[in-house]
Amino acid sequence: MMVAVGWASASRDLESSRAAAAAAVTVATSAASVAGWHSDPMARHSIAGITPRERIERECARRGRAAVVADCIALARGETDLALLTSVVGPGGDKYFDGQEHQDLYWLRVWGLRGLLWAWDPSGTDVVCSSLTHEAWRVREMAAKVIARHLVGDAADAVAALRDDPVPRVRQAADRALLRLTAHGA
Repeated sequence: MMVAVGWASASRDLESSRAAAAAAVTVATSAASVAGWHSDPMARHSIAGITPRERIERECARRGRAAVVADCIALARGETDLALLTSVVGPGGDKYFDGQEHQDLYWLRVWGLRGLLWAWDPSGTDVVCSSLTHEAWRVREMAAKVIARHLVGDAADAVAALRDDPVPRVRQAADRALLRLTAHGA
């Protein structure tokens, strides 16, 4: 009998905890909306409550598009500078300066290329094209996305080679880029 009572009590406590947690999430979401955070579900799950696009747009407004594009190009080339990361990535990039070795440094290039999705200049063409052959599939995929979004016609032959990439997401991004380039005569 004692076990049944204990279980019922624990069950009520669990239900109360779930209700309290749901209420806390609602309050936090409302507070975020009041504070001016974006209502996009992606933004609620991103670092600092803003999407990558919003971060790039804010940086462009604050420092100028040319400075942000230059930072993105530097990251896409593999340059590592905390100032570049903070401006383009936000606090999530700080982990790369913790004194530890990291096996996932390719993310710096991905973040640089992702920044070029939202702040483009033709001066990024060379780094985008060279990224199509990077060993990390996420770098190749993001480069293909930049090509598709900005119709980087100079990359058509290089992106066409990715149709045989071993990673399905890279092949899909390459196919989309080629379709867009062809459709727009780029």
